[in-house]
Amino acid sequence: MEHRRVGRDVFVRLDLGDEMHASIRELSEHGISAAAITSGIGRIRNTVIGYLDTDGVYQKKVLEAPVELLSVQGNLAPGPDGAFTHIHIVASDDEHAVHGGHLFEATVEVTAEMHLRVLGDQGPPFKREVTDSEFLRLSFCDLG
Repeated sequence: MEHRRVGRDVFVRLDLGDEMHASIRELSEHGISAAAITSGIGRIRNTVIGYLDTDGVYQKKVLEAPVELLSVQGNLAPGPDGAFTHIHIVASDDEHAVHGGHLFEATVEVTAEMHLRVLGDQGPPFKREVTDSEFLRLSFCDLG
């Protein structure tokens, strides 16, 4: 992964073999602890996506073959065990069928390019905390 920060904007290039979540979390090692992931494109493989059903259980789908990454959104936040990423994607397979949902994991197949907006000039505006149901819920920090 390589990145370049210009003001509050961070441009990221992920390379063949990079795992998306791990790579974005590495930004915390460069002083970026909270950010909005605003866009992303590229080609990924071994992609696990899903959704949270009404019983609070994630339903997962594995896309082993490479897919075209059409859109990425999410955030990077401090969590109880360090940097935490919450990412959703839209991707299309080679037959142009579209798949999307919460991203559990994905490995870059060719490249991926992403944009993040750094948040929190006075500290991170939010963080992830464990709830009673053991989910990592977004909570807002007191900046005053």
